[in-house]
Amino acid sequence: MQQDDAIRRLEKNDKEMALFDTSILTRPQPITALPAPDRNKAAKKARKEAARAKARRGGLDERLLGPRPKNRTQHRTLFLSDIHLGTPGCKAELLLDFLRHNDAETIYLVGDIVDGWRIKRSWYWNAAHNAVVQELFRKARKGATVIYVPGNHDEALRDYTGFNFGGIDVVNETVHETADGRRFLVLHGDQFDSVVKYAKWLAHLGDRAYGIALALNNWLHEIRRLFDLPYWSLSSYLKNRVKNAVEYISSYEQAVARAARERGVDGVICGHIHHAEIRDFDDVLYCNDGDWVESCTALSEDENGVLSLLTWQNFSWEIGLGGGEREPIEDEGATLVPTAA
Repeated sequence: MQQDDAIRRLEKNDKEMALFDTSILTRPQPITALPAPDRNKAAKKARKEAARAKARRGGLDERLLGPRPKNRTQHRTLFLSDIHLGTPGCKAELLLDFLRHNDAETIYLVGDIVDGWRIKRSWYWNAAHNAVVQELFRKARKGATVIYVPGNHDEALRDYTGFNFGGIDVVNETVHETADGRRFLVLHGDQFDSVVKYAKWLAHLGDRAYGIALALNNWLHEIRRLFDLPYWSLSSYLKNRVKNAVEYISSYEQAVARAARERGVDGVICGHIHHAEIRDFDDVLYCNDGDWVESCTALSEDENGVLSLLTWQNFSWEIGLGGGEREPIEDEGATLVPTAA
């Protein structure tokens, strides 16, 4: 009998201890809140890491996501056109690498930056395209004057002439004065293309054929990279060998130079035909900054007003620019740009 009482007391004690232990585990624990600045910093860092992870999933090279080089090349002015974001042919990764290694007081986006024609047909937008847009907005935030001159592929933006989007001014055309006092008319140049102007259906048809050529170009480029061969553009090669194409380029250049002469300026800077060139037409200097689907070129003005073409057909780490001191990664907010699902 005494033994049974002892067993019951032990069982009662075990139940009480179990209840006590459970109360400890289920009792609400005090939460130590982070100060508001620390919470904001942590949230920004989390967003930044999430964006970087998404970019990696989208195929963007890890080397293009890290800190920017501190010793970037400084230009007075950069002119970029015919990037054609929103198309598979766009060399967005190379352009992003170029933008991370080059700064300018003024950047002109000379048309066909976003390809509205292609996006209307079918949506194409990857992490590299998004990163290029973010980098341009970043340069505007950091103090660069960014001027957008729409072309025929992004002609919808011509309705927004005079507006400012995130620090980027939209103008139909403008006149740029170089450091040595010369005046250059800056415009996309589709105004001088008779096909675009008078037979737009033919221009759209040609654009589709050109897209096929660029797809072959991308395929060939990837194969050449496997064998460590330099960049080479099949479409550029064919364009320079076909007599009608050569005559078209020559006629276009003469028409643009003639218009600049009539406007009383010293030269003209344009894009449109994807053919980088600096050429004198008597008393007018014709400059075409090329494109970022074939030639991967930009036009640069230095502190003395000298204009030159820059070619960026290899990544910085392929030409020995990958090392050196780097800037810390920023934790600032970014402009939202839609990406493909």
